[in-house]
Amino acid sequence: MTLIIAEAGVNHNGEEALAFQLVDAAHQAGADIVKFQTFKAKSLVTEHAIQADYQVANTKKEESQLSMLSRLELSYAAHHQLVQHCKSLGIEFLSTAFDSESLNFLVNDLGLKRLKLPSGELTNAPLVLEHAQTGCDLIVSTGMATLSEVEMALGVIAFGYTAPTDAAPSLTAFQQAYASEAGQKALREKVTILHCTTEYPAPVAEINLRAMDTLGHTFGLSAGYSDHSEGITIPIAAAARGAVLIEKHFTLDKNMEGPDHKASLDPDELDNMVKAIRDAEAALGSGVKFPTVSETKNKAVARKSLVASQAISTGEAFHAGNVTIMRPGTGLPPSRYWDLLDCKASQDYQPGDLIVE
Repeated sequence: MTLIIAEAGVNHNGEEALAFQLVDAAHQAGADIVKFQTFKAKSLVTEHAIQADYQVANTKKEESQLSMLSRLELSYAAHHQLVQHCKSLGIEFLSTAFDSESLNFLVNDLGLKRLKLPSGELTNAPLVLEHAQTGCDLIVSTGMATLSEVEMALGVIAFGYTAPTDAAPSLTAFQQAYASEAGQKALREKVTILHCTTEYPAPVAEINLRAMDTLGHTFGLSAGYSDHSEGITIPIAAAARGAVLIEKHFTLDKNMEGPDHKASLDPDELDNMVKAIRDAEAALGSGVKFPTVSETKNKAVARKSLVASQAISTGEAFHAGNVTIMRPGTGLPPSRYWDLLDCKASQDYQPGDLIVE
């Protein structure tokens, strides 16, 4: 079954009450996981880091990333409370760590067994290594990346899973770990890779869903999709293409102030997306072609049989002039038409009678 992550991200605007409401909305929609972002703004950006264009457009405020992100931090105490709330509802809590301190908190304080490595950190080899060294399962997003950058990150992850903690990291060591049997086994067992287009909202023409297949085939990993497009069409299409995981931003209100609200789903849209993905995956079926239970009862109505088109006497030969093909499908199938021609009738037939020879 497709794993569905409802990405709350920073759409709580730094307010604990909103964070709890986002958990409730994700649960009510039927998502498997609700995901937040854990960071210390001062460890994440410099005072001079500027906002992305979409952040300026969505917040209608031009300021430093540091100023913006400082308002969006959630306290560690709030994290603990959110984890407990998620447990009470039966939905998994997940968060993305953007710095070492936050990563340590998620693993050692909250006890997370699954982590999400965001697209922006894919080339941050030291943080990638720290993620792998936790031993947790990893969801690796690949927005903005080339295949060579993805391969490099996977090499770092393979090294983190398989090398002794005191082993010296290096490009050669990463390459060797990636190429090793142990490294490949660890990647297959521990890593899910996500295709992603890092723009908010992502233009449909730049989604390139086939790249999800490329990632899975190239690296031999389970592949999914992290979506930033508008609406729910693209994630449904990704699920139909076999995505093992779908991640999608959602908010309580698209009109709230904040960088990600406008590119997020509202609760009703999230609910519709989850239902549609479940329908899509159910519709994929087994791939075996056979008449279904519901189809079987329609055979007699929809198919046709060999029928007498005029009166036929016993001993008279069947020919094109006295045999036709009509519904219902409860008699001889039309595929027997040529076998029947020139044979002699064993009984009398009236026009419209099913031929039963």
